[in-house]
Amino acid sequence: PTYSGTMAVSVHAPSEDIWPWLMQIGYQRGGLYSYDWLDRLFGYLDRPSATRILPEFQSLAVGDEIPLGRGPGWPVAVVESCRALVLDMRNMGGFDWVWQFGLYTVDEKRTRLVSRSRVRTRTFWARLLTYAIEPAGFVMTRRMLLGVKERAEALRAGRADTHERRAA
Repeated sequence: PTYSGTMAVSVHAPSEDIWPWLMQIGYQRGGLYSYDWLDRLFGYLDRPSATRILPEFQSLAVGDEIPLGRGPGWPVAVVESCRALVLDMRNMGGFDWVWQFGLYTVDEKRTRLVSRSRVRTRTFWARLLTYAIEPAGFVMTRRMLLGVKERAEALRAGRADTHERRAA
């Protein structure tokens, strides 16, 4: 690859509380959970990222496409429920880009959310563009992981509160 990047966060929730957020990513779906104002500025989103699970977007299959605003969509290459989501965009304007989200159980209360990106460029200009946008990509992806973490932990906390109220 021309560029390869891996980032991860530990989430204090099981993979079942993280997975729904990954299932609904995308334009006119759940959003990207990053800096919404930047995502809107670049045309990736048309509204803020969701703060709740959207049942209508909880199903993805291999071959589906996750839209990203005015740009090309991300074809879904792999869906392993509560384990892995792989997006595979190849031959798009001089780029081949594979983006993978992995969920790795640490224990019954914690999961490691990992983002892996691999980009191969086919032209000098595509390579130059990759190097130019990499710092912004790092910042946006880091915020996305933290956004998913915050939402999953809030979902988990809400379920724990509901369970405690029922037990009382």
